Amino acid sequence: MATTTRTTAARSGTSTILLKSVMALTGLIFVGYVLAHMYGNLKIFAGAEAFDDYAEHLRTLGEPLLPYAGLLWIIRVVLLASLLLHAYAAFSLWSRAGKARKSRYAVRTAGRALFTSKAMRWGGVALLAFVIFHLLHFTTNTIQVNGDFESPAQRVISSFEVWWAVLIYVVAVLALGLHLNHGIWGAGMTLGLNTSARAAAILKGIALVVALVVVVGFLAPPLAILLGVIP
Repeated sequence: MATTTRTTAARSGTSTILLKSVMALTGLIFVGYVLAHMYGNLKIFAGAEAFDDYAEHLRTLGEPLLPYAGLLWIIRVVLLASLLLHAYAAFSLWSRAGKARKSRYAVRTAGRALFTSKAMRWGGVALLAFVIFHLLHFTTNTIQVNGDFESPAQRVISSFEVWWAVLIYVVAVLALGLHLNHGIWGAGMTLGLNTSARAAAILKGIALVVALVVVVGFLAPPLAILLGVIP
């Protein structure tokens, strides 16, 4: 009986480590994409023509080896697969944690840790909803704000002239910053990068810097457009 219990616990532990590793690796893929996407968004400061040229260039990357928009679709498939794996791992760990909490612990979870855990979970759900909205807004043009425009630059500029659209993106970007700050640190811990107190401190600093850069980089265009800095 004791052997069976130990075996079950070992399997559960292995499964948890695997799920956390999946979350860490797919999360790092998203970090790379987010930074690249942020760089592309900042092209709007160079003017509408430069932004449209950048958007078109994304579709011609890899030609003639790949068809038109071929590399873009490869990136989309990788991101979709990463999103599904990330969400599956997150909800599996969430469900497992919920079942574990049905029994009382001798030591209760600290308030800060509990807040961080809930913020990561519900923040992740909110970000997933925002990603769907974002794709329908700018990628498929299904959701139109302040007019229908063929030009990607004009679509961006016209949308962020509307205060409530900017507010949606501000809230989403702040949630993304919090998610990145804890997520990068957690991914580093999962991958064993916290080999010492100094390494853990450096990891925490990197997570904070990346989160701040992403928040500032993503909020700069919509706020600049709303305030009239970008005509």
